[in-house]
Amino acid sequence: MRISAYVDRMGAGHGHGVDVGSASGRHVHRLALSLVVLAVFLVIEVAVGMATGSLALLSDAGHMFTDVLGVGMALAAITAARGSRNTDRRTFGLYRAEVLAALANAVLLFAVAAWVLVEAARRFADPPQVPGLALMLTAAAGLVANLVVFALLRDGAKESLNVRGAYLEVLADTLGSVGVLIAGAVTSMFDWRYADPLVAIAIGVFVLPRTWSLGRQAVLILVQAAPAHVDVAAVRSGLAELAGVSDVHDVHVWTLTSGMEVGSAHLQIIATADPAAVLSSAQELLLRVHRLPHFTVQVEPPGCRTGCAELSW
Repeated sequence: MRISAYVDRMGAGHGHGVDVGSASGRHVHRLALSLVVLAVFLVIEVAVGMATGSLALLSDAGHMFTDVLGVGMALAAITAARGSRNTDRRTFGLYRAEVLAALANAVLLFAVAAWVLVEAARRFADPPQVPGLALMLTAAAGLVANLVVFALLRDGAKESLNVRGAYLEVLADTLGSVGVLIAGAVTSMFDWRYADPLVAIAIGVFVLPRTWSLGRQAVLILVQAAPAHVDVAAVRSGLAELAGVSDVHDVHVWTLTSGMEVGSAHLQIIATADPAAVLSSAQELLLRVHRLPHFTVQVEPPGCRTGCAELSW
């Protein structure tokens, strides 16, 4: 006979609402407010950028557009996860939609940064005349908007990959606004036309490595790699050291979405061991030591491993 149990906050119930399990769900109102602020300023920045022909301003508007789109995707993903129920076809609900939104954010950021770098390089051959004062005024307004959103998303970025994608975009926009201010000041004071494309390049160079990091984290979650902060070897060895356990196998730990680490393990016990006592000890270890409340443990009597041995993976 095999005994299985789902470790869930030591018997505190099995509800998996997004507000409890998903880190993104706790910041949905801040995301919504950020979306409104960014959308309003995007319209202003695009209009001024088109009127002045400033690449730095248009590159900043491009990042602002990815902010609006990214925050919108994040909100849509959270709403989908919150409104969905686990079914026989979607046994984990739609929590992974948040990770897909973060990956899409990374792709958008990378595309915008690449376009800015190419366009800036092309403009070095014949840099256009850009009105510095218009750049400075628009950038100043953009800086205020970005700082507001930056403050709204800062805490959520520490917990949620989905929110972190939007946060990184806003961080890039904040620095972009500072850069556009500098470009506007240099253009106004010295009439140096290269300031605008140089600032655009600086924004692109800053964004690319952070975009790569965001995309890499999203991909690692999607391929079900073990979370970086979980020592799987320590989990395995800790379970093996429990009284009555003779073997530990099929240990898996992965991330469902930000703030939701999931795991499973099979524990083979000796003939004289009490399965309930072993299970209770495993629950305590996983929750208190490794901070893994969402973990399924299967306790197996001696010799009951044929099913696992038949698997090729």
